[in-house]
Amino acid sequence: MKLNTFFGDRSFYKKLLALLIPLTLQQAITNFVNLLDNLMVGNLGTASIGAVAVDNQLIFILNLAIFGMLSGASIFGAQFFGKGDRDGLKNTFRFKFVFTLALTLLFILILILFSDKLILLFLESDANAPEDIALTLSLAKDYLLIMLIGLVPFAIVQIYSGTLKDCGVTVPPMIASSIAVAVNVVLNYILIFGKLGLPAMGVAGAATATVISRFTEMFYIIIYTHRRIDSFPFLRGVYKSFKIPADFTKKVFITGAPLLANEVLWAMGNTFINLNYSTRGIDVIAASQINQTVWQLFCVVMFAMGAAVSILLGQKLGTGDSEGAKADSVKLITFTLLLHIGIGLLIVAMSPIIPLLYNVSDDVRTLVSYLMIIAGASLPIHAFIHVSYFTIRSGGKTLITFLFDSVYTWCVPVVISFFLCRYTALTVPMIYFIVQFSDIIKFSIAIPMLKSGFWANCVVREDK
Repeated sequence: MKLNTFFGDRSFYKKLLALLIPLTLQQAITNFVNLLDNLMVGNLGTASIGAVAVDNQLIFILNLAIFGMLSGASIFGAQFFGKGDRDGLKNTFRFKFVFTLALTLLFILILILFSDKLILLFLESDANAPEDIALTLSLAKDYLLIMLIGLVPFAIVQIYSGTLKDCGVTVPPMIASSIAVAVNVVLNYILIFGKLGLPAMGVAGAATATVISRFTEMFYIIIYTHRRIDSFPFLRGVYKSFKIPADFTKKVFITGAPLLANEVLWAMGNTFINLNYSTRGIDVIAASQINQTVWQLFCVVMFAMGAAVSILLGQKLGTGDSEGAKADSVKLITFTLLLHIGIGLLIVAMSPIIPLLYNVSDDVRTLVSYLMIIAGASLPIHAFIHVSYFTIRSGGKTLITFLFDSVYTWCVPVVISFFLCRYTALTVPMIYFIVQFSDIIKFSIAIPMLKSGFWANCVVREDK
């Protein structure tokens, strides 16, 4: 093959970076603050970081469910924008608003009714002393009940930010996140440790700071968008009616239902994997939380590339240029893979240093170091899979992505972690290594699917 099959020209990378840099900065700012939150809570001790870790696992399911709901609609949004269809964009926004908020309220109700039972799933283990379980449960409940207040503004931010990104507008969501991050960092310090004459609230202070920052982010993104209604004319009168054409709703559900199911099942699968790790004790929960937070910080480019791929390929498919989308997908995947070889090496290099920032035992620090080395070594595989997923999804092939992602997760890594954690004497790092590198199977499945080009499909050709 020619070299230009894998690498684009200057204009290609200029367009990519115009999207990627704001998306990456938004992800980086958010995840850097998550790391600071993690460090501040980590200074309260292992029980506190374990409590926050358990709650974050539960909220993670909602976050991914919202992502799935919005992603299914965004397949249409990006292609409607590429096509220049304002009515289509308005219907897409209304669909996102109605169904995402309904999903969020349902999830809040479930967590209110069953919080104790769900939290105890992670804590009831022979590896934990009863007093440790009681303390961690109490802290987790304090944190979760406050965090529930911030879930609705979080959902609204995702609706607006996702719609702007469908239109290729990525800077305002980045600014909104930056403002929220600044608020969160300052309030975390004040409320967790009791500064400026306020009482020290511990994990409850961390939750309160997060909730206030989410309302701040929501108000900014709503005000920004509606004050520039000429730039987003499809939002004019959008709240006068929530009537959505039945045929459009049906089409989005047919395309989006597998995606929503995928994100929920994938999130539940990863939660179940962490549940399996938790059978080895609260120290393992804490180490896993630290590793996951650090991993997310280093993977901001990978997450941003997924969004950029959805936008670039979706807009191109919306114009009917399937061959151009196929050609661009190869360049985007090559760029991602090469970049994440370097980022993976950086994670490995930082593995002895980052654990020292936490007020945890030496055993926990050592475990975090091992987990980071494995995470860094496996990162290029996961980056390739991540962008492959978004490539296939950009053409509306959501049933395939459902099988490729969540079904695979439950059939391979979930099963592996379940049996290895419960029925073997293998160490946690060895189990984590096997689970992380089991995705080599998925890597080999993705290559022929991408080469076939079956995914390059326009889903809005007949929409009005």
